[in-house]
Amino acid sequence: MEKKNEKLDMKKTLKTFYTAKRKVQLIDVPPVKYISFQGRGNPNTSQEYQDAMGVLFGMAYTIKFDCKKRGNDFVVMPLEGQWWSDVPKDFAALAKDDWNWNAMIAVPDFVETDTFEAARAKLKEKKNPAGLERAKLETLTDGLSAQFLYFGPYADEAPHIAEMHKQIEQWGYCLTGRHREIYFNSPKRVSSLDKLKTIIRQPVKKA
Repeated sequence: MEKKNEKLDMKKTLKTFYTAKRKVQLIDVPPVKYISFQGRGNPNTSQEYQDAMGVLFGMAYTIKFDCKKRGNDFVVMPLEGQWWSDVPKDFAALAKDDWNWNAMIAVPDFVETDTFEAARAKLKEKKNPAGLERAKLETLTDGLSAQFLYFGPYADEAPHIAEMHKQIEQWGYCLTGRHREIYFNSPKRVSSLDKLKTIIRQPVKKA
């Protein structure tokens, strides 16, 4: 009997970059391919951000099922986000209406442009979610980064992020690139916000 192809789980093949300890550590993150959707504004109130969620997960599952038919099944990865502000102090002060964001879901390297565009066409025909034309397939890397595992509400992250920034400075590094978060669950699917699990990451360079 022919053995079925094993389902690819990037959380396992890239385990070092999708696991973290509660204390701040340095890692070197390689390039990863993503479905992405960039926007601006408070994710809690922005319709644009809600549109991005529909597009990203719609595209991710459409690509997954298309790849599965060809024997390249994979686990859909968790939502990730890059966050930044045109004025850095705004981000530090959590002025969310002024945030820029790039919402993303990682996909395997074998997902090429033709697969991506075929999925877009299929999703457009089936559901045509708002903002579908804004989805991109891009390869990004954080490179050398500090990160830690955080449990709790997103609204309470700020002091923990400040502590990470302090640790980075003490190690002789400075911030570079965009703040990143990886979300392993959703506020809609936990019994308490204290159970939210997030990797918080910041690219760095030598000061």
